[in-house]
Amino acid sequence: MSPASPMSPLDRTDPMPLWAQIEADLRRRLEAGEFGEGFPTDSELIGEYGVSRHTVREAVRRLNRSGLLRRERGRRTTVNKAEFEQSLGTLYSLFQTVESSGVEQRSDLVRLEVVTDPAAAGRLELAPDSPLVLLERVRWAAAEPLAIDRAWLPREVGEPLMGSDFTRASLYDRLGEVGSPVPNHGWERLTPVVPPPGDAVLLGLEPGEAAFSLERLGRSGHRAVEWRTTTIRGDRYRFVTEWVAGHRSALRPTAGADPARG
Repeated sequence: MSPASPMSPLDRTDPMPLWAQIEADLRRRLEAGEFGEGFPTDSELIGEYGVSRHTVREAVRRLNRSGLLRRERGRRTTVNKAEFEQSLGTLYSLFQTVESSGVEQRSDLVRLEVVTDPAAAGRLELAPDSPLVLLERVRWAAAEPLAIDRAWLPREVGEPLMGSDFTRASLYDRLGEVGSPVPNHGWERLTPVVPPPGDAVLLGLEPGEAAFSLERLGRSGHRAVEWRTTTIRGDRYRFVTEWVAGHRSALRPTAGADPARG
């Protein structure tokens, strides 16, 4: 459990309402990993912050609406550790998966730049020195990081995205908006991994804690237009698939083969 993050005192001379100050402080404490043993009651928060019950309830109501907390009538308020479930074998957007669960999501942009990457270029069936656009983001669900997402696009596909705002938008929506080809089929490979230390820190994972590594090749028609690698926290995300007796699933090539050519 993370150590408690001290409460910040309220500034009663600040024009910001007291409930908004409490909401901001509780967000900060939640992001610091406090309340692992349970979220305080209204009475406890009233005692901590020295405000009225109405003020506390407004702050908690706002946190509940944003998906950080779960408050049900007659039950104690709890921290919302939402888990997300995604069907395999479908083209999907992580943005839409989180939003459809009723949890607020956002992306922190790490990089959006033109690069060369021989491995990614090979997946996109391009020459090793071909210029690519790399979009790298940390994806958040409520107050916790959920995934690190890196997508490489051919330069002519990705360059119209330069300067785009990805805070609350999916890559595929942005591609459609600028008139670039949007993937409509391809393949994915899911592998359990222990993320490198830098990714583990960004995801809030303990050293040695496992995650999912998702690789995706996206095509538009016959053209490869997206190579993506995503590291996803295994404690908050599940992948599911359906099966029917008598139907045979096709397996991807083994690790020794190049699935981009399959």
